[in-house]
Amino acid sequence: MGYYAERVVPRIVNVACGVKAAGPLRRRVCEGLAGEVVEIGFGSGHNVPFYPAAVTGVTAIEPSDVGWRLAGERVRAASVPVRRAGLDGQSLPFQDDSFDAALSTWTLCTIPDAVAALREVRRVLRPGGTLHFLEHGLAPEEDENVRRWQRRLEPMEKRLFGGCHLTRPTVEMLTSAGFTITALDVFYEEGAPKFMGADSLGTALSP
Repeated sequence: MGYYAERVVPRIVNVACGVKAAGPLRRRVCEGLAGEVVEIGFGSGHNVPFYPAAVTGVTAIEPSDVGWRLAGERVRAASVPVRRAGLDGQSLPFQDDSFDAALSTWTLCTIPDAVAALREVRRVLRPGGTLHFLEHGLAPEEDENVRRWQRRLEPMEKRLFGGCHLTRPTVEMLTSAGFTITALDVFYEEGAPKFMGADSLGTALSP
């Protein structure tokens, strides 16, 4: 990774993902989390204030040292223990059935092999564990004009934002990894360009 990817992108993401409008969405996706949680793509910790009281601990998977440092104040203020214990969502350093729940927010767009990462999440979840997800990706099928712009702009998006894809099909990836979708809301983020703000928010069950 070069200087831009290592030093600049985490700071851009910290600002972009810290906008006030994202707060209600983060609160929604964190609702119902309980027990020991693994959070992939922890970033700079913007979800920390929204962990419910039923969460007993959070294990953060975050490849960026800069991102983890930017999370420092939020981690110290957390109401539950938060520890960084992994760098790569595609290869989690935990035994099978280690966690009660998992959390992923605006993460699957940048992981090189997102389905492999989801399979890893499913592996470390206990049977019946839930993945709470909030991801942007491919626009709904009926919005072909938005999809066309997503395909055009994706190469630039990947260069500017650390490999971020605009066209990943979130639901299809989850089901391919063996999850069962139990709740789903598909919408465009208020105030965001449609090509960047086609979101899927919900929960998925591990068998």
